[in-house]
Amino acid sequence: MRLKQKVAVIYGASGAIGGAVARAFANEGATLFVTGRRRGAIDAVAQELVAAGGVAEAATVDALDERAVEAHLQSVIEKAGRVDISLNAIGIPNTKLQGVPLTELSLEQFSLPIASYTRSNFLTARLTARRMLTQRSGVILTVTPVVSRAGIPMVGGFALAMGAVEVLTRNLSAELAPHGIRVVGLRTDGMPETATIKEVFGIHARKLDVSWEQFHDLVAMKNHRRRLATLAELAQVAAFLASDEASAMTGTIANLSMGMLDD
Repeated sequence: MRLKQKVAVIYGASGAIGGAVARAFANEGATLFVTGRRRGAIDAVAQELVAAGGVAEAATVDALDERAVEAHLQSVIEKAGRVDISLNAIGIPNTKLQGVPLTELSLEQFSLPIASYTRSNFLTARLTARRMLTQRSGVILTVTPVVSRAGIPMVGGFALAMGAVEVLTRNLSAELAPHGIRVVGLRTDGMPETATIKEVFGIHARKLDVSWEQFHDLVAMKNHRRRLATLAELAQVAAFLASDEASAMTGTIANLSMGMLDD
């Protein structure tokens, strides 16, 4: 098992990406502390992991609240003694944040994703890194889509937010790597299994006056494999990156765009 005796904290674990990665981590032997904003949803994730033979504990944590993140991490240290892996997979609804030309987008709509994603990733990474510094080891993972690098219309401030998260990933690594802490990102191009992508693709499909399926195929045809990555594929890569097998990888972004981006 790649992650045996590792302690992992996942923010946004009740979402599709967070939940998939939690299952992959549990399968590799990690002890999971899964968090989310909705108690019922996050409890369901923990119960599923435990029922499958994993070790998991759920907690309600607002990953935008510094005090809440700090208190939860302290409780993890008290219970498990350490934090080896941190993954931020939070999401915010996109209904009014995408599908609008930048010239028509309000300042509030433009700023919301930038403020939310950068704040949350900074808080969770900074507070976790403080614990990892004392043990001189650990892995911090971020998740971004291809809009962080590709020029795509009508994605509003979301693209800037994702670009900022990737810059944060590289800069954190530059500071933390000398202390034994790796910081690595995962970049993908929309997984149609997720509720978020179903919603977002629908927004863009309506703007182009095409069906959801037609928009999906339009996106998929831009990459080498003519399909989009799955949750399982992303989760397996995350498990590898979190393991000691990926010890040479830090300050970089794992590219799961199926060739849509060439780095």
